[in-house]
Amino acid sequence: MTDHYFIALEQKIDRLLARCEQLELENQQLRASGLQTRQEKARLLQVNDQTRVQVEKMIQRLKTLEQS
Repeated sequence: MTDHYFIALEQKIDRLLARCEQLELENQQLRASGLQTRQEKARLLQVNDQTRVQVEKMIQRLKTLEQS
């Protein structure tokens, strides 16, 4: 085998290693983004529940006022 073959192989390996590093970084970013999305969803669900409870209380007060 010639030096040219080994040089080409080494370049391919270097590109493969660089691609692996890039994918690992991208994976970390996606995991962080997914975590943020889940946290935001939980926060929005909590706000939604609080709002629902407040609206139900207002409706109940209106019904009570109507009956008076």
